[in-house]
Amino acid sequence: MAVKIRLARAGAKKAPFYRVMAADARATRDGRFLEILGRYNPRTEPSTIEIDLAKVDAWIAKGAQPTEAAAKLIAIARGEKTAPVAVARVSKKVAAKKAADEKAAADAVVKAEADAKAAAEAKAAEKAAAAEAAAEAAAAPAEEPVEVADDAEPAAE
Repeated sequence: MAVKIRLARAGAKKAPFYRVMAADARATRDGRFLEILGRYNPRTEPSTIEIDLAKVDAWIAKGAQPTEAAAKLIAIARGEKTAPVAVARVSKKVAAKKAADEKAAADAVVKAEADAKAAAEAKAAEKAAAAEAAAEAAAAPAEEPVEVADDAEPAAE
């Protein structure tokens, strides 16, 4: 008789927990079993893994083969592996909004830098124009003031 160490599902609809058990390989998933070796609850935070390693070692010594999932849980119970950490899932809409906000913030920084650079260039150009005007005023000879005649007639009312 081939013996497997595997998981059997238990619990309510959409709220599973699993039993780690030794069962005949020909038995159904939740059918007859030889011995319950532990429990696994993926719905708790962090996941609960309770396995009697002495019983597991005894069954493996008798020739039982653990399934892939059971082997991972046994390795985690022994401390050979670390339990996987649940990753918070983000919807596509939230991810797209976050990316758009980051892009808008980056664009705002680029625009602010460009505006600051343009303002600095304008200020430098203004200083250069003022310096040029001052140089022209210093270089040109002083002109004599022009007298304006007071012959103009008063405006008609």
